[in-house]
Amino acid sequence: MSKGHPTSSWQAPEPAHLAEVPALVQALLDHLADEGLRVPPGVPAGDALQRLRILLTLRAPGDLPEGQALALDRVLQHLRTCRHETEALALPIEPGWSELSLWQGDITTLRADAIVNAANARLLGCFQPLHACIDNAIHWQAGPRLRRDCDRLMAAQPGLEPTGSARLTLGYNLPARLVLHTVGPIVRDHSPTARDRADLAASYEACLDLAAAQPDILTLAFCGVSTGVFGYPRPQAARVALATTAAWLARHPGRFARVVFNVFSAQDAAAYRQALDAHPGPMRHQHHE
Repeated sequence: MSKGHPTSSWQAPEPAHLAEVPALVQALLDHLADEGLRVPPGVPAGDALQRLRILLTLRAPGDLPEGQALALDRVLQHLRTCRHETEALALPIEPGWSELSLWQGDITTLRADAIVNAANARLLGCFQPLHACIDNAIHWQAGPRLRRDCDRLMAAQPGLEPTGSARLTLGYNLPARLVLHTVGPIVRDHSPTARDRADLAASYEACLDLAAAQPDILTLAFCGVSTGVFGYPRPQAARVALATTAAWLARHPGRFARVVFNVFSAQDAAAYRQALDAHPGPMRHQHHE
C-alpha cells in the first residue's frame, strides 16, 4: 500500500551564524520549559543542544510558535553546515548494476531526493530520548514539522499504520527533500517467517512505488528497514531488500538515477556485500548471456 504526498513546499531559512546559536538554543529551551517539558531523571542532559534534542524528542506533535520555529530551523540548518554531506548521485554504482549503490554512512547527511525512514506503527517518530534508532535521528535532523506532518497523516486514517505501507512527507531541515516512512515487520522474538519476508518485501515495494509516482524523485536511499529494534536479522533482511529492489528495477528500467542501500555499521555493510555478491546484478547477467 503506497499513499500520501506532501501538500506544500518549504523553503529552508539561512543558517544561524555560530555566534547566534547559543542564544537561539537557550530561547528554545526556555520556550519548551514553558510548555512543561523537562529532561527525565536518569537521562544524561549533556550540553544545551543535547537538552534541546531530548525535549523535542519528548514533545507531542504540533507547531512551535512562528518565531521559535524559525529559530529552530536556523539552528538545524547551522548544524548541517557543520557536517559533511554526501551527494547521492556521486556515489559509485555497484558492478553489474546501472543505478544501485551501497553506501556506509549517516543517512541524515545524504543529499538525495528522498530517503526512507524505518518508522513504527504510530508513525510519529521515536519518543525515547537519545535512542539510537534511525527514526529518532531523522526526526531530530528534520525538526518537529516532520512529526506534525506524520500526525496529520495518521489523523486522516483509522488506527495504526499497516506494516508494508509507505507514506511521504517533506524532509524539512534534512539534506533529503522528502522522506518515505515505512513500517517493517517486527521479528524480535522469532526467526523470520514467510509472512515476515513478504511484509519486508512489501515495505520496499511500497517505497519504490510511491517514490516512482513522484516525477521529481530520481535518487532514493533506503535504510535497513526492520534491522534495528525490530530485530530482523541483517543478512536475511539484506537478501530480501536486494531481491525485491532488483525485481522492481527490472520491471521499471531507468526510472531512478540512483537507488542507495545505506548502512551504518560494518556489520550491516558486510551483510549487504554478501547479498550483492550472491546477486551480482542484471548487467553482469546480460554480459554473460
